[in-house]
Amino acid sequence: MHASARTATRRARLQEPEAYDFRRPMTMAREHGRVLEMAFETFARQWGNQLSARLRVSAQVTFDELTLCSYDEYVRALPPTTAMVLCGVEQSRQTAVVQIPVGALMVWVDYLLGGAGKGDEREGRELTEIEMVLVRELLQLALGDLGYAFAGLLPLHVTVRSVQYNPQFVQAVGATDPVLQASFTLRSGQREDHATLMFPADLLLSALLSGEGADSRSADDRRAQAIAQEDLELAVQHVPVDVAVRFTPMSVRPPQVMSLAVGDVLPLNHPSSRPLDVVVDGVVLARAAAGNNGSRLACMVVDVEENL
Repeated sequence: MHASARTATRRARLQEPEAYDFRRPMTMAREHGRVLEMAFETFARQWGNQLSARLRVSAQVTFDELTLCSYDEYVRALPPTTAMVLCGVEQSRQTAVVQIPVGALMVWVDYLLGGAGKGDEREGRELTEIEMVLVRELLQLALGDLGYAFAGLLPLHVTVRSVQYNPQFVQAVGATDPVLQASFTLRSGQREDHATLMFPADLLLSALLSGEGADSRSADDRRAQAIAQEDLELAVQHVPVDVAVRFTPMSVRPPQVMSLAVGDVLPLNHPSSRPLDVVVDGVVLARAAAGNNGSRLACMVVDVEENL
């Protein structure tokens, strides 16, 4: 193993484990994540094309990652001051959020008005009513492409409602509600910014779950799955299993156990006429009568549990 590989392995082992909150599980199936990532990648390409056409400058939008987290975690990771564009989702009347740095929006406004894209980087600067009209129209065109990107998943119509500038005071959904955060890199001219698009998790994940009944895999994928299932079933049949034959267990108190000595007699609650229990991993599978097979003890199954 190379020195760099050993160093990376050692560093990975030294990482502190992360606590998992079982009261608020945040998990997403890998196949669900991939479907959503493909949709957001399509949306990013369309968004970049919209910006290039409207701003008349080379623009590109790149999808970076998709994260499942709580709304509170999403908000705490945002800059103290940024543009949070609140959007309404027509199908569910829930709220989505497009978060973009104010400086990026100012550059877009400058391009729209025929400028060189200098923008306005003054701290605390907010959009004027005229600037907001221009930004609203530009974002609404981009959000219209969400319907195209998610056409295979669910009908999605999102409209711009308002804009806020302090994320800590924006309560789009409940603080502990799970949300999906899609992160993007925006490039317009020589400028690069980072933006996010937030949706309530149940809005998108419920659509994925409802569509699981239809098998969209190819014939080759289904054939490979069937072969893998058959191999698994064959392998399970050869796994060794410990089988025990026992009397009915009895309960005793700790002092009785601690005081056991050679010659002590423990009366069993197992009737002499009752067969013994055949047990696997603590589960009674059958009943058997004791006997012998040549010089070895043996048992013959006389009853099988019907609730297995």
